[in-house]
Amino acid sequence: MSPFDFLEREWPTVHEAAGKAAAAVHADPRTACFYARRALELAVAWTYKHDAALNLPYQDNLSALIHEPSFKITAGEAVFNKAKVIITLGNRAVHSHRAIPSDDALVAVRELFHVTYWLARTYGRAARPAPGLVFDAAALPRPLSASSQTAEQLQQLEAGLRERDEKLAALLADKTTLDEELKRLRAEVATAKQAAAAQPDTHDYSEAETRDYFIDLLLKEAGWPLDQPQDREFEVAGMPNMEDKGFVDYVLWGDDGKPLGLVEAKRTRRDPRVGQQQAKLYADCLERQFGQRPVIFYSNGYEHWLWDDARYPPRAVQGFYKKSELELAIQRRTTRKPLATGAINRAIVERYYQTRAIRRIAEAFERDHDRKALVVMATGAGKTRTVIALADLLMRCNWAKRILFLADRVALVNQAVNAFK
Repeated sequence: MSPFDFLEREWPTVHEAAGKAAAAVHADPRTACFYARRALELAVAWTYKHDAALNLPYQDNLSALIHEPSFKITAGEAVFNKAKVIITLGNRAVHSHRAIPSDDALVAVRELFHVTYWLARTYGRAARPAPGLVFDAAALPRPLSASSQTAEQLQQLEAGLRERDEKLAALLADKTTLDEELKRLRAEVATAKQAAAAQPDTHDYSEAETRDYFIDLLLKEAGWPLDQPQDREFEVAGMPNMEDKGFVDYVLWGDDGKPLGLVEAKRTRRDPRVGQQQAKLYADCLERQFGQRPVIFYSNGYEHWLWDDARYPPRAVQGFYKKSELELAIQRRTTRKPLATGAINRAIVERYYQTRAIRRIAEAFERDHDRKALVVMATGAGKTRTVIALADLLMRCNWAKRILFLADRVALVNQAVNAFK
């Protein structure tokens, strides 16, 4: 019996892909993640085809479809975040040659169960799944032996399946040309959706599990395997409590055995900034024990903050640093040279206002601990050469390793390239 049997009647293609994912969790985790993403893709495409309230985004790939505001509002935060987990795991299965553990495949199938439950509950016309329906991981098959597919084989399979898939952009380009059958189905779906909305959704979407797993997922994406006991719940002494100790949720270690970073994970619905002071106390304890202050991260699974309190105030980030990035951040604490005394190359800029602009930016970065600055200069005032001299100063003083230069016209890009030469 498959945990996705409730899909078979109205969503047979989604049911088929989901069933393959469930059957492969223990036999072939890479294939399980692939088919979980495939089932999600079919489910999301079905909603766009049949729900007239959804607006097709600029592209019809899966990531763009789930990020479209009309879909995010319809699905809700819990379903949207589960879809992101499935996509990430599916992409790793297809494009990464690293081994996919069965635990990741189990997460992908579990999250798919909740997404497809939402699909059936929201749009089901014949019958809706019971509110008390739960995902039973123990019921998944455990075959004695099975052949595994490689990333290359899954890439070929993916290409073949997409060739046969219905093209949403072409189908929905002109809503006035929709055939009568689709119009009838859309009317039925709208009625079913309205009826579902009238009843409270009491299903347990296990949102806390998703948020907790998100931190692990992002850390592994950044290259942290989290396969050693000291990586999680690391005990530290010197905390201001009755036991004089605490447990750091995650410690990110350098090759020399010293902490490069720590992650304080706050519970699901709490603002991650609630963990700021606790994370600082953990950093104090690790610094006393190892002689190196780690870079601080705190997160609730979806919102992440970075705090290198030796240099800058906290700021929101999209994920976690790699080992090399943390090593560079800590190394720069002692190797950065003062910008105020760094020499500005007079062979690049020689006008006094250009030098003043560079010095003022350097002052904002060094004294005020700002991370951005805006300089407004008139046409012909030498903006490009000013930026080149600033980039030169930042790199020579070890404040920057690479500089990204953007321009809004090809002619300006060519001009900048020539100037940098």
